[in-house]
Amino acid sequence: MKLLDGKLISDQIKSEIAAQVKNEMLDNGINTPHLAAILVGSDPASETYVASKERACKEAGFISSVYRYPAAITENKLMEAVDFLNKDPEIDGFIVQLPLPAHINEHKIIERINPAKDVDGFHPINIGRMVLNLPAFLPATPYGIMILLERYGIETEGKNCVVLGRSHTVGTPMSLLLSRKTNPGNATVTLCNSFTRNLKEITSRADILIAAMGKPSFVTAEFVKKDAVVVDVGIHRILSEETKSGYRLIGDVKFDEVSKKCSYITPVPGGVGLMTVAGLLLNTLKAARKEIQY
Repeated sequence: MKLLDGKLISDQIKSEIAAQVKNEMLDNGINTPHLAAILVGSDPASETYVASKERACKEAGFISSVYRYPAAITENKLMEAVDFLNKDPEIDGFIVQLPLPAHINEHKIIERINPAKDVDGFHPINIGRMVLNLPAFLPATPYGIMILLERYGIETEGKNCVVLGRSHTVGTPMSLLLSRKTNPGNATVTLCNSFTRNLKEITSRADILIAAMGKPSFVTAEFVKKDAVVVDVGIHRILSEETKSGYRLIGDVKFDEVSKKCSYITPVPGGVGLMTVAGLLLNTLKAARKEIQY
């Protein structure tokens, strides 16, 4: 078993981006890329992700801004905040950190974002362009996973891939990217959900298994084919007496069991989460360079 080390690859990407920012942009009088985030409320997981984004921006040579709003903000006020960033010429790209409070319609907020600044890749225009294999900002987590597979030389062409979970942010775009006529890609993909019958039978035939169901330790050894490649998208904080903090992070995959059976596996933490941030940085660099025209 070998680890698909998200920290190693994300550090490589940040170093490569920093060099590009200096040599291709700053030395030629082009402004430093600027990534912003809108954060509503004080969800611990969201706070952690935004803090990780800020650190990554610094390492990549980006400017980073965070706009914080109380959980009680109205939908209209949040729309105004999105409009402000849409119009700000200093902001190359921005994200609205999800989840949002229950009284706010996430889809309305996402649709309000200028697609040319939608570096999370969630806007319907970017999703549609992705489906048609046109230039687009790809959803950051699937984008990061594709980069991870590419950098480790994981063969996807003709492979049987199974994606567990059909969310519009991870599972569905992941299945589309794996099946596209690209490299990585050209895979035969099965997209499973909570209603899928004979799930273990399906997953146990997968050459590549992407676990994005949001269920802690759901995938055990019996789900996995020998020598399969396993990518764990899940991240959950559980109580633990073994750590000073009183908790530890686990994924959707029961790592101790599955790692003994597979050829490659992502750790949690240190895997997909860091690659999500790397995907976000790459999208922001494209936005700053105006590489994608709408």
